[in-house]
Amino acid sequence: MTLANSVKGQTVCIAGIKHPMVRAQAIRFGISEGETVMIQEIIPAGPVIVRKKHQELAIGRKMAEDIQITLVN
Repeated sequence: MTLANSVKGQTVCIAGIKHPMVRAQAIRFGISEGETVMIQEIIPAGPVIVRKKHQELAIGRKMAEDIQITLVN
């Protein structure tokens, strides 16, 4: 499952980031493999808003498609 396919309110763990350029950009945002984030909002045909601790990040749809996630219970 990818970040682009997630649902608002889910808590997810970043399982993997396919593309090296996307991985580098995600690290600049402070997101890496193994991080737990909450899906704050899904903008139709737009970015995925995630919350990491007290910080909200808007991740573009194309970038979100390259980020693999697993659900956290």
